[in-house]
Amino acid sequence: MNYTHLINLTTPRGLFEHCEGQEPLPDHGYCVDDVARALIVVARDPAPPKHVGALADIYLDFLDGAQHPDGSIVNRQGVDGSWNGEPEIGDHWGRALWAWGTVVGRSSELEQLERAVAAFRLSSGQRSPFLRSMAHGCLGAIEYLRRFPYNTSSLDLLADTRNLALKRHHPAVPWPEERLTYANAIIPHAVVAAGRQLDESDTLEQGLDMLQWLLRVQRRGDHISPIGNAGWKPGDPLPSFDQQPLEIAHLVDACIYAFDTTSDSYWLDSAREAALWFYGLNDVGVWMHDPRTGAGFDGLTADGHNPNCGAESTLAYLSTVGQMREYYEAQRAA
Repeated sequence: MNYTHLINLTTPRGLFEHCEGQEPLPDHGYCVDDVARALIVVARDPAPPKHVGALADIYLDFLDGAQHPDGSIVNRQGVDGSWNGEPEIGDHWGRALWAWGTVVGRSSELEQLERAVAAFRLSSGQRSPFLRSMAHGCLGAIEYLRRFPYNTSSLDLLADTRNLALKRHHPAVPWPEERLTYANAIIPHAVVAAGRQLDESDTLEQGLDMLQWLLRVQRRGDHISPIGNAGWKPGDPLPSFDQQPLEIAHLVDACIYAFDTTSDSYWLDSAREAALWFYGLNDVGVWMHDPRTGAGFDGLTADGHNPNCGAESTLAYLSTVGQMREYYEAQRAA
């Protein structure tokens, strides 16, 4: 885990969103989306360096400042510390729940744990009309249940998301939407989690079927070719560009959770195949990260990588490396 670029992006106030190359662009400010992702990455690390573990307090402070008394969340903050926009319950709300839940499920720091419990409880009472926002929240519920396995609000969030995700758009395609858009693997991930945590075998199997279908759509020969940022529906040509590192991170998360649920090595092998996208096993054959700094490149085009290394892409890379390291170490220990 090379945190050099993440540390470069982090200030005492938050985490810069965008870069030109690897140079942060302060005028673009901060957002909950990226700070939540950063908190997840740091909280997942079982033994972070001391200076990296200290970043969690910065990220928690930022998320606390974004949360409103009704549990809704404002997403953006300027470099001067002023919050921009109205509090909402979009994807950033779901990602904040994911971050707080991860701290609850994994942190050994009592103060961090208490803060995250209070924040998660407040915002988990909200419901978003957007499927991906709910699915992000589900990942937080999964983590929260690691420490509190009978938590009603977490189980209710899983059930409500399951109800949204299992409405098929077409009977021949195991997907709830006409088009694949972004963060696609988070949908089957949430369905598998609902099936597992709610002890619903039919739901679990539907989630695994969705994830397997998604892998088939995105597999080209010996490598994964994620859906590009313009989206895709059956019949559209593939591969598609620009491919986003975020898609790989969510696919790795979903496959590892499926492996953890089923013990079927197919899922761990698929996670490894997806992770190698960052190491040149992709449609263009180029590395999608800088090994010197741990920065992730912002997208894969038909001509190569986008040289900018913003927070989302860097955290997608770090998330992928951290997840694969954790599970291969567990396999060696077993």
